[in-house]
Amino acid sequence: MNDSFIAARIGRPHGLRGEVTVQVHTDDPDTRFVPGATFPTDPQDRGPLQLRSVRVHQGTYLLGFEGHPDRSAAEALRGTRLLVDDDGESESDGEDGWREEDLIGFRVELTDGRHVGEVSALHLRDVQDLLEVGTDRGTVLVPFVEDLVPEVDEDRRLVVLDPPPGLLELGE
Repeated sequence: MNDSFIAARIGRPHGLRGEVTVQVHTDDPDTRFVPGATFPTDPQDRGPLQLRSVRVHQGTYLLGFEGHPDRSAAEALRGTRLLVDDDGESESDGEDGWREEDLIGFRVELTDGRHVGEVSALHLRDVQDLLEVGTDRGTVLVPFVEDLVPEVDEDRRLVVLDPPPGLLELGE
């Protein structure tokens, strides 16, 4: 099996010329997103996709792809994940980096062992990343910092939380 990671997830169309917004999942978008770059996709049948244009508008990357010249074609790409082959280069600067696909489905517990829910997404942000946790009462976002997430156990597929009071309260 070929190892790859998610470089971005395609969001909604932007404008009329086939551009789409993307949620970036790489720490090196300026190198990865260049016109002419080709990405395998998930789902596989939507690609590969070749970049036609790249620009940043109000902090959001806007990508255009060959063969997708208008808004309707761009809409058909919504939810597609752009993949990059893992050539042994790490996407993070240290051992504390995680990829979304590594964490989705991990069980989430408090430090005392009480069940909280399951990791449903990882939102990469400039200041701090956020873990999205699905609970039986809804979804919560937890800052992915060591004080609040003291342990991630890959072998047990477990994330341990030590939240301050009120962080996990959902409209109560």
